[in-house]
Amino acid sequence: MANGSDYYTTLGVDRKASQEDIKKAYRKLARKYHPDTNKEAGAEDRFKRISEAYDTLSDPEKRKKYDRSGSILGGSNPFGSGGGAPAGDFGGFSDILSGIFNTTGGRGGTRTRPAAERGRDLETTVSLSFDQAVEGAQVPVSVATHAACPTCRGTGAQPGTSPVVCPICQGRGVESEGQGLFSITRPCSNCGGSGTVIEHPCATCQGQGRVRDLKKYKVNIPAGVKEGSRIRLTGKGEAGLRGGPPGDLFVVTRVDESPVFRRKGDNFEVEVPITVTEAIRGADVEVPTLHGTKKLRVPGGTKHGTVQRLRGEGPPALGARGRGDIHYRFVIDVPKDLSPEQEQALEGFSSVMNGDPRADLLRHAKKAAST
Repeated sequence: MANGSDYYTTLGVDRKASQEDIKKAYRKLARKYHPDTNKEAGAEDRFKRISEAYDTLSDPEKRKKYDRSGSILGGSNPFGSGGGAPAGDFGGFSDILSGIFNTTGGRGGTRTRPAAERGRDLETTVSLSFDQAVEGAQVPVSVATHAACPTCRGTGAQPGTSPVVCPICQGRGVESEGQGLFSITRPCSNCGGSGTVIEHPCATCQGQGRVRDLKKYKVNIPAGVKEGSRIRLTGKGEAGLRGGPPGDLFVVTRVDESPVFRRKGDNFEVEVPITVTEAIRGADVEVPTLHGTKKLRVPGGTKHGTVQRLRGEGPPALGARGRGDIHYRFVIDVPKDLSPEQEQALEGFSSVMNGDPRADLLRHAKKAAST
């Protein structure tokens, strides 16, 4: 056990951690402290301790022995007291490294290939009027991104030259490093694992192979988008590295509010004022639609907040066929100020109305209080 450090503490896991938790912890720490990516003092020693801890805890038998004695057969050798790693013991460890550092086995030893890296996804917003969101539209969008360098065509090398074989790793892309009784390979510190170096970098992109660019697109907005809808433009994000595919562009919609219609999920809602007389007697009222007006029948005795709907008159269903509905919420318009004539008419109306609408409510309340 290196430096007397507890293996579980080294990986930052509980002693009851599952094999999957141990593997996840190792992946995270190996990325952080690998000498090729972390040049801080002590990172290399930390990486060795992490590797030693994982080699023990990832093997059920070694882990049992370690839990019993606190070490592997009483020594610091992660493979026990034998002269080397038993056949197959190193497989899981090398698999983890290959997943992290993109290594592949071969006759010439482990070789690191330059990983093709997918470009980043980008996101931008576009403002739409209410009508554009309902009917669909084509709108211009500008996005700052990376694009392949037009001078070197993405190679990073000055035109007329090419990357050359790395003199340190001889094109293998890896360096070997001794670690106890076994050696570990890591991406070449000179070429970063690509196996080649650029002696004459492109003056335009400084060897990066890509440059900043402002891309302009015309985006087709489908009918029926909402506030916050995300439209995906495949391959319109940043250019990839080393031949990797480009990312995607996501266009997020911002929709102006309508003075008439309000979004309620896949439907619209409209608040329709009606008079007290219309609520009591019933009436045919004219209501707005997306393409004009229609008549709705308000039945006699309609209460405040009653909802009627027109099926299929709402917004188009995004990504599907059909349309939503329009919900009409009837709101009884009660006047705040009355003229003398209205006061007199209301008094006459009140005198002919029979009964107390709260009588049943109060009767039940008193009965409940007495029991």
